[in-house]
Amino acid sequence: MVVAMDQRSNVNGDSSEERFDPSAQPPFKIGDIRAAIPKHCWVKSPLRSMSYVARDIFAVVALAVAAVYFNSWLFWPLYWAAQGTLFWAIFVLGHDCGHGSFSDIPLLNTVVGHILHSFILVPYHGWRISHRTHHQNHGHVENDESWVPLPEKLYKKLSHSTRMLRYTVPLPMLAYPLYLWYRSPGKEGSHYNPYSSLFAPSERNLIATSTTCWSIMLATLVYLSFLVGPFTVLKVYGVPYIIFVMWLDAVTYLHHHGHDDKLPWYRGKEWSYLRGGLTTVDRDYGIFNNIHHDIGTHVIHHLFPQIPHYHLVDATKAAKHVLGRYYREPKTSGAIPIHLVESLVASIKKDHYVSDTGDIVFYETDPDLYVYASDKSKIN
Repeated sequence: MVVAMDQRSNVNGDSSEERFDPSAQPPFKIGDIRAAIPKHCWVKSPLRSMSYVARDIFAVVALAVAAVYFNSWLFWPLYWAAQGTLFWAIFVLGHDCGHGSFSDIPLLNTVVGHILHSFILVPYHGWRISHRTHHQNHGHVENDESWVPLPEKLYKKLSHSTRMLRYTVPLPMLAYPLYLWYRSPGKEGSHYNPYSSLFAPSERNLIATSTTCWSIMLATLVYLSFLVGPFTVLKVYGVPYIIFVMWLDAVTYLHHHGHDDKLPWYRGKEWSYLRGGLTTVDRDYGIFNNIHHDIGTHVIHHLFPQIPHYHLVDATKAAKHVLGRYYREPKTSGAIPIHLVESLVASIKKDHYVSDTGDIVFYETDPDLYVYASDKSKIN
């Protein structure tokens, strides 16, 4: 297989070594990848999909019952971590409904998607439509929707405090609820508003339905707060919800940032669906892979979102020989993926903005971001 390379001299300057250029045009087409994926990987089983829903719901209910029964501060932290992770797993199943990879039955996808996503306070259709925009424009500086990079001019218009909030761990890992309400800097629209610029006029009734379901869930939580007390609702639901949000933000960020190699972003004629999809990254989450339905196998998911989650691993194995060096093998470190925390923190500290010009750009670092105003005055 021929892959794009650039030549760089070694430290002695008397020879060169070949280095892979991840932004170069790939020597294969998306049809070549599709042809390599076995036929069974495209088959959706409603029964199998529903079995995962049943599994996750049973686990959520069992954990909540155990937490209330034991009501011990030795147990609560374990409950929060486990339940928050299961909330994230439920989101992934609703995510499959949104893509239509849950089943070939649109009504089943819609009903299950609304139940699962409303339970974790996500407006199903609002999110589904914006997420579709993300997949259709992945890797595009201006048109992408998820963790889209800030152009330099927009970045420098932000106050220093806003930049600090955006690029200081763990604050970015709590951004999802704000994104649902306000989207990202430079973009307008709310996932709850049927008249938002996110949606076409023909989609307004869908958004109204999802926002109504979301409102019912929120009202239920308020009612339970009066019935059993707000502190109980916070312990049983609120803290796991925060853990879920952190899972969602961390995982979605890591699938588009934080690799050892710089990943390109595209504009204009340089962008294509294939090149944008190849900027995504697979991650190994150790013991969590099965729990959250192998969402870490993200490259093939982005290129072919109609493949059910339970076939993504097989599809990836079959396609790797076509992808060649454009596929970055996920780093593994045993059952607990501590290395991902290191990648996350390192990326947030250095991936701040991209150039306003150029059709192929890479993240750049603001050297003054973590220099406080008082320190700057001393330097000057």
